[in-house]
Amino acid sequence: MDFSFGEDQEDLRALARRIFEDLAAPARLRERELAREWFDRRLWQELASAGLLAVGLGEDVGGAGRGFVESCIVLEEAGRAGAAVDPLLGTLAGGMVLERFGSPDQRRRWLPGVTEGSTLLTGGFSALGSDLSDLVAAVSRSTRALRDADGWFLRGSLSCVPAGMDADAVVLPARIEEAGRSGVAIFVLDTAAEGLSREPQPTVTGYPQARFELDTRVGPESLVTDSPDALAWVLERVMAAMCVLQSGCCQAALALTAAYTSTREQFGKPIATFQAVGQRAADAYVDTEAVRLSAWQAAWRLAEELPAAEALAVAKFWADDGAQRVVHGAQHLHGGVGVDRDYPLHRYYLITKQLAPTLGGATPSLLRLGALIASS
Repeated sequence: MDFSFGEDQEDLRALARRIFEDLAAPARLRERELAREWFDRRLWQELASAGLLAVGLGEDVGGAGRGFVESCIVLEEAGRAGAAVDPLLGTLAGGMVLERFGSPDQRRRWLPGVTEGSTLLTGGFSALGSDLSDLVAAVSRSTRALRDADGWFLRGSLSCVPAGMDADAVVLPARIEEAGRSGVAIFVLDTAAEGLSREPQPTVTGYPQARFELDTRVGPESLVTDSPDALAWVLERVMAAMCVLQSGCCQAALALTAAYTSTREQFGKPIATFQAVGQRAADAYVDTEAVRLSAWQAAWRLAEELPAAEALAVAKFWADDGAQRVVHGAQHLHGGVGVDRDYPLHRYYLITKQLAPTLGGATPSLLRLGALIASS
C-alpha cells in the first residue's frame, strides 16, 4: 500500500514552503518580533493569493475544494518555518466549521473574505479542553446562549482565542439555556458586535491570543449549528491540526540540529561524530518520525470520515511527549547557540511548549487511549 502524498499534494507543499521561506525567513521573523508586529499582513495576503488560506473551502466561495489533509499540509509547512501560526490555526478552525455546518448565507458572508485574505476568521475551540467531555464542561462554565424573541443573547467569556485581537469574526461554542433543552451550539459573530470586548493574553511564543467577554445580542442568522455531533467533529480536527503543526516544528528543529552538529567542531572533528551526540540526535529522529506518522494517521482518518479516536489519542501523546524530547534534545546539542534569539531554534521550542499543554498532556492521552482499547 502506498502511503505517500499525491503529486498535487506535493505541489501544494512546495508552494507553501516557498512562500514561507520567502516571507517567514528567520531574519524577517526576528525583525517583526522586535517590532512586536505579530500579524504579518504581507505574508497573509501572499498565502491568500496562492489559494492556501482556502484550500479546504468550497469552490463556490473561491476555495480550492480540497480537504482536511491539504489544509494540514499548509499548517505543517507553517510549523516548519516557525512562523506565527495562531492566525492559521484560527482560520482553519473557523473556516472548516462554516464550510461543514454553515448556512448558504453564512458561507457567502464570511468565506469569500477568508479566501481573499480580507477577512481574518478565528475559532474559539483550542483552549477549551483536550477531549469532548473537557470541552463541554469548559463551555458550560464559560459561555451561555439564551434564546429570545429576536435571536440569542450570548453571555460569558472565552479565553485563548487564536489571533483574537486581529480577527474580524469568531466562531465559538456556547451552552444553550432554555426550558426543556440543553446542549452546546456553535455561533459566528462579528468581533465588532456591540457587547463584545477583548483583551490580549500573552503566550510563551510572544504572539498574543485574546480573551473575549460576551454580553451581546445576536440574530438567529448567527447560529451555525446546534447539532450534538458538531462539537466532537470540530474538536477532533483542531487537535489533529495541532499535531501536524507540531510535526513541522519537530522536523525543522531536527534539521537545524543535524546541520549544526555537522559543522560545529571540537578537537578537530564535527561533534556529530561523537557517540553521545549521535545517540541523542538519533533519539530525536525517532521521536520526530513518531510525531509525524501518528499526526498524519489521525489527519488522514478524519479526512476520510473514519473513526479516529484511537489514532488521535496516539498522535496527541507523541505531539506532547515525543515533541518535547525533540526540542529539548535540539537545545542541548546546540549548547548556548540554541538560546540565542537571533538563531531560529528557540521558536520551535516555544511553539512546542505552547502546543503540548493545549493538546491536553501526554498522560491524559494515554489514559484516553487505554480506555478506548479496553472498551473495544
